[in-house]
Amino acid sequence: LAVFYTQGDAHYHYWFPTHLACSSLAGTHVRCLRGSAVRSNLNERFPFLNTQASRAHEVATVSMTQAMEVVRVPALSDNYIWLLHEPKSGKTAVVDPAEAQPVTAALSQRGWNLDYIFNTHHHFDHTGGNLQLKKQFNGLQVVGPQADADRIPGIDIQVKDGDTWKFGSLEMRVFDTPGHTRGHITYWLPEAKALFPGDTLFALGCGRLFEGDPRTMWSSLSKLLPLPADTQVYCAHEYTQSNAKFAVTVDPNNTALQERKERIDDARSRGEPTVPSLLGEEFATNPFLRPSDVGIRSALKVDNSVPDWEVFGKIRAAKDRF
Repeated sequence: LAVFYTQGDAHYHYWFPTHLACSSLAGTHVRCLRGSAVRSNLNERFPFLNTQASRAHEVATVSMTQAMEVVRVPALSDNYIWLLHEPKSGKTAVVDPAEAQPVTAALSQRGWNLDYIFNTHHHFDHTGGNLQLKKQFNGLQVVGPQADADRIPGIDIQVKDGDTWKFGSLEMRVFDTPGHTRGHITYWLPEAKALFPGDTLFALGCGRLFEGDPRTMWSSLSKLLPLPADTQVYCAHEYTQSNAKFAVTVDPNNTALQERKERIDDARSRGEPTVPSLLGEEFATNPFLRPSDVGIRSALKVDNSVPDWEVFGKIRAAKDRF
């Protein structure tokens, strides 16, 4: 079943594995199609949904160090799945597999087996490939949030805030980061300088508060503020251009933000991805990490007596209306 819907800045495109699929879009009639006919039918009738051409050149290694190789695998319309390969042990993991097929294709191209799935939260565009991948790879283990274990398909290993876990030779640290969902977690691999925040933190944005409130989400984001500025942020969606368009409205005098927006607009005009980003860039330009900033508070007409979590809430509410 293919389900498409939009809520503000969040665009959801879910593909449910079934021999029959129904597509429904606002202003159109419902048609039932078999298998792959869904995707080709929609691409023909709605060209803006056709991402196949860009996928071909966007599946790529984006980081290769002695510690870990990271491969970006686009999926659905704007999701990024991340393949992680730890060369010392030969272990391979995938972060938030929205669908199985592009993951297996990328693995096959590189001759890798799949040992782990790391899920940040339960939404289907982050877990949709879990069960199919478990069927394809013997011994594959799903790692996910203890706080949301009942909603993570096929979960084997439950982790929580403060846990450390070994991915091959690498230490992986876990943060509970609820707000977008009640059980969201974030993974940090210090030696690889890699952060996988799912839908908690985006390039120039943050996730909508579907199952949390501003105080909760700000507490979650605050856990990321002490991390090193040279950390790469591997978020789960290509939302950066729309996030930048909003960011300049609440932080209009930030020169670094204006320059970054220009680079983003230029990259997207060429069909290039904008993820990953540097955490240091987010510290300097992401309004959702900067509620204490005098310029942002001035733009929102908020004085210094208002706590950061309330200012964050005003920024999030403004983005929801944008």
